[in-house]
Amino acid sequence: MKRRIALIPMLLAAVPASAEPTPVKVHVISQDAKFIGDSMGGVEVVLRDAKTGKILAKGLTAGGTGDTKKIMEAVGRSPMLTTPDAAHYSTTLDISVPTLVKIELRGPLARPLSMQRASSERWLVPGIAAGNGWVVELPGLAIEVDGGSAMAAGRAATLTARVALMCGCPITPGGLWDAADYEVTAELRHKGETAERAPLIFSASPGQFSGAITPGFSGAGELWIVARNRHTGNAGAARVPVRIAKP
Repeated sequence: MKRRIALIPMLLAAVPASAEPTPVKVHVISQDAKFIGDSMGGVEVVLRDAKTGKILAKGLTAGGTGDTKKIMEAVGRSPMLTTPDAAHYSTTLDISVPTLVKIELRGPLARPLSMQRASSERWLVPGIAAGNGWVVELPGLAIEVDGGSAMAAGRAATLTARVALMCGCPITPGGLWDAADYEVTAELRHKGETAERAPLIFSASPGQFSGAITPGFSGAGELWIVARNRHTGNAGAARVPVRIAKP
């Protein structure tokens, strides 16, 4: 009898704790700006067990960019930025013990030239949801390029780049994202080196920068559009393969 009683604690310890449904809400916020959602095709979200690498859930953020005033005028170290309509990805994980979860992000999906990745880790506690959700920042600028497909050596080619924050928030003169804060440059690269470089100047709202560049070589090359915020350092780049015709 004594032996049976002694075995009871051991048997109880061997029984796994029951899993608890644990809600997870992920928000991806653009550096310097707002949440990334429908207007930019959303962000791909993958949740993994940080220890084993097993995928626990995956999906896309969806919704609006959020409350401009609440986000852009926030104060404090960890302000509450989210609202119910702010873009997010929601899921429920069944976990029985505190679990270190790794999040992997890729987006915005509607801007393939500018997609970036980010990752983070966080402990999730069974049955408990964080009030502000899991907010992860995605750096970068979204860039689309017009021109460059028909270039000839020795001839000036007109280029136009449309630049926005990763949430699609507009760059305008004197706006929340002031055009004067942004520097945009076009570069032609040949055989791995920069052959020509030219500035692109703000030309129209929202976020249109234009200029011209004259190729000094013929054959295969790369056109790079590089944009950055002079104050925050947030930057983005778009690469387009080009073939420069002989003059």
